[in-house]
Amino acid sequence: MSGSVAATHRRSGDEGLRMAVPRGALFGPCLDLLERAGFDVSPARAESRSLIFELGELTIITMRPSDVPTYVEAGAADLGITGKDVIEEQSDREVYELVDLGFGRCRMVVAALEGDDSLERSASRLGFMRIATKYRLIAERYFESTGRQVEVIEVKGSVELAPLVGLADGIVDLVDTGRTMRENGLAEREQIMVCTARLLANRVAHKLRVDEVDSMIERLRAAGDAPK
Repeated sequence: MSGSVAATHRRSGDEGLRMAVPRGALFGPCLDLLERAGFDVSPARAESRSLIFELGELTIITMRPSDVPTYVEAGAADLGITGKDVIEEQSDREVYELVDLGFGRCRMVVAALEGDDSLERSASRLGFMRIATKYRLIAERYFESTGRQVEVIEVKGSVELAPLVGLADGIVDLVDTGRTMRENGLAEREQIMVCTARLLANRVAHKLRVDEVDSMIERLRAAGDAPK
């Protein structure tokens, strides 16, 4: 029995839906959306170290954005909300992407030092560019789609540092206003994609609890910025 099937069957069908909700920048907007959809989110807004909150017929489980697809795939959550960047970087996860929720808009971009031609020189001289990023798969797929060779250098901290010290010719990163990038002397060169918050579903739950899932989708669409 697969992990998602096993996890789903360990739970009673009488339980309400479980939703994985990301902590961090998307947490507030997620709670705002759920509140507009008719849920009392005051327990989750209170100062608390709790990770699970009962909102009537919906239980929300809070976690890092990058963990949301893991919990949804395994069936520990029926639904989940996370950014499109997370979904693309974990495209091997067996989950359904149901709705573009419309908030948390950011851009995935290629950037390099302002006025510097290291990207072009490396491509011409070496045949490849060195790109630092937290998003290895997104970067590799993007440059492959444009016919360019890259050496991807994975970093966990401030990716803007890499071009400043010569570790990389450029970066691939998620930006909102781009202020941090500009303050470190970097300029956007190319836009890879626009990322917004998306609603995910466990594949088994989507089949076995289709009425509940569809009802939740309609409530969130009516409450938010998702395309109608």
